[in-house]
Amino acid sequence: MQALLVKASSIKDLALLIIDPIVNAVAGDSHKNGEVRRALQPIVEFGEKLNCAVLGITHFSKGGQGKDPMERVTGSLAFAALARVVLATAKTDDEKSKRIFCRAKSNVGLDNGGFEYDINQKEVLQGIFTSYVSFGDAVEGSARELLAEPDNRFGGGEGGSAVDDAKAFLIELLSGGEMASKSIENEAKEADISKSSLRRAKNSLNIKVSKSKLDGRWYWRLFNTETIEGAQHAHINNVNTLSNMPNINTDVMEF
Repeated sequence: MQALLVKASSIKDLALLIIDPIVNAVAGDSHKNGEVRRALQPIVEFGEKLNCAVLGITHFSKGGQGKDPMERVTGSLAFAALARVVLATAKTDDEKSKRIFCRAKSNVGLDNGGFEYDINQKEVLQGIFTSYVSFGDAVEGSARELLAEPDNRFGGGEGGSAVDDAKAFLIELLSGGEMASKSIENEAKEADISKSSLRRAKNSLNIKVSKSKLDGRWYWRLFNTETIEGAQHAHINNVNTLSNMPNINTDVMEF
């Protein structure tokens, strides 16, 4: 962080630091409040010294449908507790790709309500496509209420098998790259996914497991092209990063 701070100091009018996923900023156990708070302190100091907003991106653990969204953030409660604002996104309509963007917590304003939005494709240059967000109607209600529909539709509750839930969990978790097996097991436990379901899902997805020469730990990663494409699709459809959203106040999640 010190090296990043020195480099960032040379950027004129720096407004926003995005960490995706925020859990990568924690070198210790991301499920322990004390370790998470200590790991995030340098990020807090970064924002204070450079007077910029800090946006940390994460996802919900599975198996928490109907719970307070603050309790569903993967890892320690300290991630949500330390943030001034917590925003949540979820898909609400499978056919029309409708999505919801809402406030789960705010120490600086209202902590309810949100907006519907769509993700659309546009050709910016010949043969080069990108995504953009179109915001729709404002919606009222708490995040718990607003997320109830997408939870029931896409949470894999009644209708999906335990292995299907585990597969969706792994695809979302590994879509950003490889991850230590111990961390995956901790995340699965937090999401109420059994070891047997996790193992069967790993075999079904043909996930590659290898030992790192750097730290001696075992890592999992999505292996074949079809699985990777499926993971990217799942990531876009279920929990969307906020870095590409236009016209959003940069104060969205300041530590």
